[in-house]
Amino acid sequence: MNGEVLKKNNDTLNLEIGDLVVYPTYGVGQIEEFDTHEIDGDKHDFVMINFKQDKMKLRIPMEKTAKSGLRKLSNKNRLSKALDVLKQKPTLKKDMWIKRAKEYEKNINSGDPVSIAEVVRDLHKDQDSLEQQSYSERQIYLTALNRLSNEYAAVENIDKKFAKDKLEKLLNNDQQL
Repeated sequence: MNGEVLKKNNDTLNLEIGDLVVYPTYGVGQIEEFDTHEIDGDKHDFVMINFKQDKMKLRIPMEKTAKSGLRKLSNKNRLSKALDVLKQKPTLKKDMWIKRAKEYEKNINSGDPVSIAEVVRDLHKDQDSLEQQSYSERQIYLTALNRLSNEYAAVENIDKKFAKDKLEKLLNNDQQL
């Protein structure tokens, strides 16, 4: 780390190069650099985030980080609340699929692990019920599961595949995590 730090909202979010962060619409990424670019004669500061799992980089203007929802990884307490959600019975909603799908996407893109866990819990099907799940339902489920397992892996410092397997065991009522 070269000592460069992003300070936001009266120092509530101090980021350094190498820190893991969560960007709501893409999930877990790593701060790669802070840089300045001149645009229309004005200098603007940016933060570059590398999302290795998606082979993507995102440059965000510093003044937009607060509105973008960029945040540090969840603490273990917040993640524990998300895991507790996975142990609960799914919420069965009677709304039309398109309305539910929009709500699920909104929850996923919130970046909040508890909201994402609710989507995972509600859309999870056991092996015998998979053929009853539509393609779009499966895609939303997998997106939510990947977001949650990536953050879980980062917080616990474990392999992403191992984290995903642990979450699926928890969903299948194998309560040992």
